[in-house]
Amino acid sequence: MAGKNVLIVYAHQSSGSFNAAARDVAVEVLTEKGCTVDVSDLYAMNFKATATVEDITGGVKDPDCFSYAEETKLAWEEDKLSSDIVKEQSKLKKADLVIFQFPMYWFSVPAIMKGWIDRVLTLGFAFSPEKRYSEGMFRDTKAMLSFTTGSLESMFSPNAINGDMTVTLWPLQNGILHYCGFQVLGPQIFWAPAHVSRSDCNTMLNGWRTRLQNLLNEEPLAFPPLDYFEKETGYQIKPEIDEKHATEEFGLTVGTHLGKKVPPNNQMIWVVKESMF
Repeated sequence: MAGKNVLIVYAHQSSGSFNAAARDVAVEVLTEKGCTVDVSDLYAMNFKATATVEDITGGVKDPDCFSYAEETKLAWEEDKLSSDIVKEQSKLKKADLVIFQFPMYWFSVPAIMKGWIDRVLTLGFAFSPEKRYSEGMFRDTKAMLSFTTGSLESMFSPNAINGDMTVTLWPLQNGILHYCGFQVLGPQIFWAPAHVSRSDCNTMLNGWRTRLQNLLNEEPLAFPPLDYFEKETGYQIKPEIDEKHATEEFGLTVGTHLGKKVPPNNQMIWVVKESMF
């Protein structure tokens, strides 16, 4: 992993939090492995969470019918995006791996991190109609979610009150990361650190420390490639792909399940390459 660049996008207000400890472990281990690690501490940066016209320097093309996506695309092309966005995009372009470290809020990311996603991953820079999913802009870059939950692991399953965590993760991992082309590594989930013992917290951090040793050698999660879908039919699955999987028990993924059972742990399992052993 020596020589690799890692960006940690971090969202927590407290330096004494478990998320801060997870961030620090990542910085420590990855630096020891020879990586260059950059941390975007969103609260410390007072990062603006709202995507507004102020993200564009100078005038906009159509102020009366403002389209954030189209106007920021033009601003990106003309070097007119605000300096905080440009700085984060520069970090992202250099990264071989992006780690999003956060506490799960309302089954998603904190508002300040969603603001980073909304504002930094602009049309043109991070995706386009032609370059998305398996053909996306960041298909040579790995990304992953590392987060804490407020509920115990037992509460996140197909039979539990919070539902299946793999379903919860689909919009974040497919709809944001994979959409931009990232190779999505399985998430690192720290289950309810506020409700378990200090010993259990240390065990979780030690597990993270172990995983980080070879993180960049992991195989990413699997998503159907763009060529599985027909543009002419509104990006529906191709008949031959549907037919090929007709007798399978499970669908392709959580979202593209073809009317079948959702594949278990489809958005959660991370795999270690055999060559590491």
